Amino acid sequence: MAEAESETVVLQKNKLLRILGLGFGLAVVVGGTIGVSIFRLPGPTANLLGNTWLILVIWTLGGAFTLLNANYTAELATMIPKAGGPYVYARHAYGDFAGFVVGWSDWLGNVAAVAFLPIAFAEYAIALFAPSFSGVTTVALAFLLLLALLNWIGLRAGSGTQKVTSFLKAIALLAFVVVCFALGGHHSSVDAGQTTHPAPVGSFAALVAIVLSFQLILGAYGGWNSVIYFAEEDENPGRNIPRSLHAGVLSVIGIYLLVNLALLYVLPLPQIAASKLAAADAMRVVFGARGGQIVTGLALLSIIAIVNAILMFTPRTLYALGRDGLFSSKAIAVNEGGTPVVALAVTVVMAAILISLGTFEKLMAIYAFYAVANNIVLISALFVLRKRSPDLPRPFRAWAYPFAPLAVLLVSGTLVVGFTVSDPRDSIYALVLLAASYPIYRLIRRKSVEQQSRN
Repeated sequence: MAEAESETVVLQKNKLLRILGLGFGLAVVVGGTIGVSIFRLPGPTANLLGNTWLILVIWTLGGAFTLLNANYTAELATMIPKAGGPYVYARHAYGDFAGFVVGWSDWLGNVAAVAFLPIAFAEYAIALFAPSFSGVTTVALAFLLLLALLNWIGLRAGSGTQKVTSFLKAIALLAFVVVCFALGGHHSSVDAGQTTHPAPVGSFAALVAIVLSFQLILGAYGGWNSVIYFAEEDENPGRNIPRSLHAGVLSVIGIYLLVNLALLYVLPLPQIAASKLAAADAMRVVFGARGGQIVTGLALLSIIAIVNAILMFTPRTLYALGRDGLFSSKAIAVNEGGTPVVALAVTVVMAAILISLGTFEKLMAIYAFYAVANNIVLISALFVLRKRSPDLPRPFRAWAYPFAPLAVLLVSGTLVVGFTVSDPRDSIYALVLLAASYPIYRLIRRKSVEQQSRN
């Protein structure tokens, strides 16, 4: 009797808190998506496409594709409202091994992002406040540990930070747009007659340019599904998650289009195409030399919001893996504030190691392959669960089924082929890691069974 009561206390102690709502959902989608890509990608995109309208169309198509992904994901997340994100749906549809592969590749990719982004933050912060300082790694580690501490305190501290930083980021970007239109002056930085940029010659070259720019822009929409990792902690996931996904993605699409329109208003297309940071060029037109500092400040704010979001949701994957016996059972430890502390600690330590070693680039390249492949697994999971588990509650049902999910599946399959052709070496590495993951999975499962038998 005493043992049963003790086990109940442990389960209650390690339970995630159900305290999140729609406000947090919108904040984590917007804050977890909009990063420095919106400042860096307009130049490469303009260089590839060479046409103003085509640029706007591609950004819109990237948003529409993301919205279609949000559509089917909303059904999965509300059908199985558990912590862990994509891992949860893959495991329910295909079993433990598929869930293990999706969960671990998702976690590793997000850890790589947690390592890369603090480096970017440190570089921007040093350039803005102390150009002579050379301790990029030190600043990156300090930034990572500060946000980790905020999240260690508890879910309320992490979610409050996310709401504030995401709100400030959105307001700052909208202010950037307003300033560009109000004070920029149309094409005032160079000769007003120079407003065209050579478009790709030939239909094949144009198609390649469109595909490459589409891949770039999809990267800018990464992080749109951040809210699904918190399904177990949402007060009303059946209502809030679909609203957060769709309204959040639509908000991001609107902000991205407005920023591009503002840049095209202030700068001629050739200058955007030749720029590595078009937003800074636009601000220099408006404010002179201080323009670059303003954009650097915007970038810092964007990075704070996105790193906080990733630090919040990435440990939830380890928590879910540990709960299902696919990682150490210690990963289910949750403090009084609702933070899975062991999972957070493992995530932060791994990210800190990558920051110190500088080896996250290869991991990110491999993860890019897994990210698209995992998307195919998840879309397929929707069809499998519709057929196998028709009686599961579905507070939200994907609209235009099966046509909209099939369209996403077709595009995702094309992207996998394109990624494999364009980067065969990292694709081979990803496949080797996939093959190597099976014996690791078997070892973890065996240890989990042994531990359960001892208990």
